[in-house]
Amino acid sequence: MKTLLAFALFTVLASAKETQLFNGKDLSGWEGSPKFWSVEDGVITGTTTAENLTKANTFLIWQDGQPSDFTLTLKYKMTPGDDKMFTNSGVQYRSHIIDPANFVVGGYQADFEYGDNYSGILFEEKGRGILAKRSQQVVITQGEKPAKPIIEVTGETGKSEDIQAAINKDGWNEYRIVAEGNHVQHFINDKLTVDVTDKTAEAPEKGVIALQLHVGPPMKVQFKDLVLTTK
Repeated sequence: MKTLLAFALFTVLASAKETQLFNGKDLSGWEGSPKFWSVEDGVITGTTTAENLTKANTFLIWQDGQPSDFTLTLKYKMTPGDDKMFTNSGVQYRSHIIDPANFVVGGYQADFEYGDNYSGILFEEKGRGILAKRSQQVVITQGEKPAKPIIEVTGETGKSEDIQAAINKDGWNEYRIVAEGNHVQHFINDKLTVDVTDKTAEAPEKGVIALQLHVGPPMKVQFKDLVLTTK
């Protein structure tokens, strides 16, 4: 029996494909506004300044696929300007491009911020809004209108304050996103932040991966070590 289990595990691991999404040198394979996105000190960097603010959320979009079931791991870091509470960003996945000329994306987003409340939530950009608050296990079913789904909290992934305590506001943090069928999970520094089963017709099956630079006051957001694992 142990031999069979070991063989099955080996088969799963052998069939998994790891893709490095960033080469550590330039933005090959990505598209976004050069006004805001660059490579700085070997990491992907999105920056706004008082003289160069974005008028809307803008995204750096990965060009080499629209993955369905996957695990995405990456590290992120935020440097706020004067207004720390409005410094936030996120990672889009299974998303769709709304306005390619202006790099506008809509869909699932794994949020993070410099504040204390929203890092780890599931937000649907240009869609249904917050689908799961931090520490929630939820099941989403169809409401009367697509924009108003029924969100049932079925459990807790942990204590929100414990998740926040594990986040390094001024340093690097690891984000892991796991998407399998209609079930998605977010982890920050190995702490499960949300667990979501989306049973609606709006649940995306695949889509683009993109990095967000949020509208608002000056800020800097950085990403590195982006690895996509698919079966």
